[in-house]
Amino acid sequence: MSGGEVSDSGAARGGRTRRVRRSDARSRVDLAVTVGSLTLANPVMTASGTAGHGDELEAYAPLSELGAMVVKSLSVAPWPGNPAPRVHQAGAGMLNSVGLQGPGLEAWIRDDLPRLVAVGARTVVSIWGQRVDDYAEAAAILSDVDGLTAIEVNVSCPNLEDRRHMFAHSPESTAAVLAAVSAGCPGIPLWAKLSPTVSDIAEVAGAALDGGAEAVTLINTALGMAIDIEQRAPQLGSGRAGGGLSGPSIHPIAVRAVFDVRAHHPDATIIGVGGVMSGADAIELVMAGADAVQVGTATFRDPRAPWRVLDEMARWCVDHAVGSVRELQGVAHG
Repeated sequence: MSGGEVSDSGAARGGRTRRVRRSDARSRVDLAVTVGSLTLANPVMTASGTAGHGDELEAYAPLSELGAMVVKSLSVAPWPGNPAPRVHQAGAGMLNSVGLQGPGLEAWIRDDLPRLVAVGARTVVSIWGQRVDDYAEAAAILSDVDGLTAIEVNVSCPNLEDRRHMFAHSPESTAAVLAAVSAGCPGIPLWAKLSPTVSDIAEVAGAALDGGAEAVTLINTALGMAIDIEQRAPQLGSGRAGGGLSGPSIHPIAVRAVFDVRAHHPDATIIGVGGVMSGADAIELVMAGADAVQVGTATFRDPRAPWRVLDEMARWCVDHAVGSVRELQGVAHG
């Protein structure tokens, strides 16, 4: 069996999950990367919202083999999310309006985090809120929790204190959220996940970095909508609010965002995400300036996608005589 294929050693076909077999190419390339103050074994992570809150993907391959596991965004209190339908295929992408459903931070810390720690996952918890104080409260809860690698601060959320505009649409609001989280849990690396639907993402990234973020995650979903032309109404249960577009459709947007932020902030740490379906997509983001990448929507099609992307990145490096993935970082800037 060649590297990147899978073997039947666990449950999904006939009640058995096929677990990914580690590619030999990984041992032939230096895949270690630096993300802010952290050194990760490789640049591939899951993306928030696409791999659950816990160790669901462990059935397919060891989570310990990934650079990090980023869990679905959590608020302080349990949140019900949006009514169904919540997902809709849209061309080469997917619209979702899950609405940040989650069990709340305390339940996650009690029920899910121990399972992630037990399997050796480097766990990044994603947090969201509707007010700056919500983020500050989340930070206070997480400040003395063991087993966390980093906190990803999802600022692509409606700000109830600013006419429901997203925090990520305002440099000032973004900086305020990051400052509140930084003050509440000093010593824990913070990443800011930003929205692509802004006029100057480099400006917002700079505000996040000034507010205390060690890295920026680029990008979150793009705003979108689909209409059921027979029912003459929106396809998603969120109605007029629409949903977030992800998948291959937004990959060029992610590449451009990473490239622009790298050009304006040459010393920043950048995590690229958006339509990463293959190792080639991940390599493209690294060449645009990303230090690491996240795999999201591809996981819905194939739960093994993060490990496959990692294997394909390693094989690309071997085929192109690249000894370390860090050699590719930002090379498209010339």
